[in-house]
Amino acid sequence: MTDEKIFYLTKKGLEKVRREYAELRKLRLAKTKGDVPRILQSEDVNPEYLSFQEDLGFLEIRIAELENILKNTRMIKIPPKEKREAVNLGATVTLEEQDGKVNEFMIVGTLEANPIQGKISSESPVGKELLGKLVGDQVTISSPVKVVYKIKKIKYQLS
Repeated sequence: MTDEKIFYLTKKGLEKVRREYAELRKLRLAKTKGDVPRILQSEDVNPEYLSFQEDLGFLEIRIAELENILKNTRMIKIPPKEKREAVNLGATVTLEEQDGKVNEFMIVGTLEANPIQGKISSESPVGKELLGKLVGDQVTISSPVKVVYKIKKIKYQLS
């Protein structure tokens, strides 16, 4: 029995994965429906054929990855009101560093993590430390430098 990895996605993230999956399936169909290069060109293997096979191989791998993601996706949902005081997936957390600098991060699954957009993975060092914490709690992150954050605000607003 294998343990399948669960992929946590917001509604937007799931739509993006579904869109990519549909586009790649259309592309695969278009590639295989048209003129496929012949394997041999005189006595040599046709380089165009080899390139076609390589492209198709990459396409098949990505389609299989997306199928696995879609099969093992769990939607990130806003927790019930009584559980919203703690940091969980989907929370936007306002943090204050010791020097007064304020940061805001949304906790998401690994596929949607994008620190530039303020989205951090629940599996990242900061994300792991924040899960389950409450407003007023302090967390210390020691990767790569030691930073102490104080949780100032937790809100849930998935789009």
